[in-house]
Amino acid sequence: MAPNNDPLLDGFGSDRIDASRQVLALRMAKEDADERAYEISQQIDMNQYYDKEEEDLESGDYIPKFSWKKLWMFTGPGFLMSIAYLDPGNIESDIQAGAGAGYSLLWLLMWATVMGCIVQLLAARLGVATGAHLAELCREEYSPWARNLLWIMTEIAIIGADIQEVIGSAIAFRILSNGLIPIWAGVLITAIDGFAFLMLEEFGVRKLEALFGGFISIMAISFAWMFARTKPDFQAIATGLVIPGVPSKAVDIAVGIVGCVIMPHNIFLHSALVQSRSIDVTKKSRLREALRYYTIESSAALFVSFLINLFIMAVFAKGFYGEMSRPNIGLINAGEYLEQEYGGGYFPILYIWAIGLLMAGQSSTMTGTYAGQFVMSGFLDLPVKKWVRVLVTRSVAIVPTIIVALVFDGSENNLDRLNEWLNVLQSIQLPFALIPLLCLVSSQRIMGVFTVGRLTKVVASVIAILVMGINFYLLLVFFWASNIQSVLGILSVMFGAACYFGFIIYLLLRPSASDGLWASLMDRNNYRSIASNDPLQ
Repeated sequence: MAPNNDPLLDGFGSDRIDASRQVLALRMAKEDADERAYEISQQIDMNQYYDKEEEDLESGDYIPKFSWKKLWMFTGPGFLMSIAYLDPGNIESDIQAGAGAGYSLLWLLMWATVMGCIVQLLAARLGVATGAHLAELCREEYSPWARNLLWIMTEIAIIGADIQEVIGSAIAFRILSNGLIPIWAGVLITAIDGFAFLMLEEFGVRKLEALFGGFISIMAISFAWMFARTKPDFQAIATGLVIPGVPSKAVDIAVGIVGCVIMPHNIFLHSALVQSRSIDVTKKSRLREALRYYTIESSAALFVSFLINLFIMAVFAKGFYGEMSRPNIGLINAGEYLEQEYGGGYFPILYIWAIGLLMAGQSSTMTGTYAGQFVMSGFLDLPVKKWVRVLVTRSVAIVPTIIVALVFDGSENNLDRLNEWLNVLQSIQLPFALIPLLCLVSSQRIMGVFTVGRLTKVVASVIAILVMGINFYLLLVFFWASNIQSVLGILSVMFGAACYFGFIIYLLLRPSASDGLWASLMDRNNYRSIASNDPLQ
C-alpha cells in the first residue's frame, strides 16, 4: 500500500512528519485522558526503569541494551491476548481435529498460530506507535456508515466468542458439581464472577495480569498432565507438525481451526492492552524498545498457547481417532469419554479436564468483556464511566448466551454443532478487523517511521487473502448445503454475499479518510508551528 500523499504534509520530510505525529499524540493523550484505553493512574510508568546514562545516549536509532527486568515489566499484555487462543472454542476445535483427523492437522494448528502471532504483533505495533487502539483509529479514519458497520461486525464476533466461552465454563461447573449445576446456572455464575475478577484492575493492572497468568498456568498443568497420562505417539506428532495434509472428511474441521485461532476481537484487544505501559512517545528509541519487548513476550505467550492446544489435540487423537464414538464427542461429553478410556488413579482425569476447561472459560470470557469495553468506547466514543461500559458490554454478550443455554440445555449434539459454527463465524468476521489493521499500519501518515516494511506487508496480505479465500469457500458450502430452491432464497444469498465482499473491497480500496484522525488535528499553519518546536529535532 502506497504511503499517504496528504497535501497538508507537502514539503515536510518523513522524520518531521513522524515527530509532529508524536507531538500530536501527546496532545491527544492530555486532552482526552479520560477516553484513552487506560487512565494515566492505571498505567505502569516505564520511564522509571531508565538510568541517566541511557537517557544521555538516546537518539532516534538507539535502543538500550536488553534488560530482563524491563522484559518482566512489559510482560502481561501478550499473555492476556493469548487467552483467546485457549478459549473453549479452540478446545472444541482441538477435540474435533484430534478425534476426526488424528495428528494430521497439527501442522495447520502450528501455522495458524504463527499467522496469528504476526497479526497480533501488528496490532501491538499500531497501539504503541500511535498511542490509540484499533477501534479508536477506525472511528476517526473511516466514514460514519463504514465505522458503524465495522462496530456491528465486531460486536457480533464478540457475542459469538462469548457464547462459547461462557458455555464452556458452565459445562465445567456442571462436571465439577456432578450435575447439580445446570448449564443455565453455570452461565449466570460465570457472568457474575467475571465482574468480580475484573474488579482486580482497580488494584492495578499487574494484579489482573497475575490472575490471568495463574489461569494459564493451571491450564498448562492440567492439559500437560492429561498428555502425560494418555501417552500420545511422539513420532506421529512430529509427522503431523512437518507434513501438511487435510483428510477429505476433515475440511470443515480444518477451516474451523483457522477460524477459531485468529479471533477478530483479539486484534482490537491487543492494540489497547499495550497502552497499559506509559512510554515517552517523544523518544523513538523508547517506542522501538517497547516493540522489541512486546514482540518477545507475545511470541512466548503464543508459543505456550500452541503447546496447550497441541496437548489437547494429541490427547483426543490418541484416544478417539477412528473410534465409533467420535461423531458424538464434544465439550460436554469429552470428559466422560476420557474417564472411560483413561479413568482410575487418585486424580480422575474427568475432573482434571473440567478444571482446565473452567480456567479456559473463565479467563477467556473476562478478556472478551475487556475487549468489548475497548471496542464500544473506541467506536462510539461514549463519555461514560468504565463500570457502566463493563455492565453494558457484559449484558450485550451474556443475554444471547443465556438464551442459547436455555434452548440447548440437554441437547449435547446440537450444542457441540453450534460451537463448530461459531468457530466458522469468527473466520467470516475476521477480515473486518484484519483489513483495517493492515491498512492503518501501512499508512505513513499514521505510523511515521514505524510503517511496516514491504516484506511484512506481503506476508500480512497473504494471510488476509488466505482467510478471505476460506470465507468464500464457506459461503459456497453454505449455499449448496442449504439446498435453496426458491428464486427469492437464491437472490437473498447472492445479495448477502455481494454485500459481504463489497464491503471488503471498500475497505481495501479506501483504507482511510483524508481528513482522518491525524489530518483532522492539523492545518498547514498549525503543522508548521508544531514542527518548528519539535522536541525530536
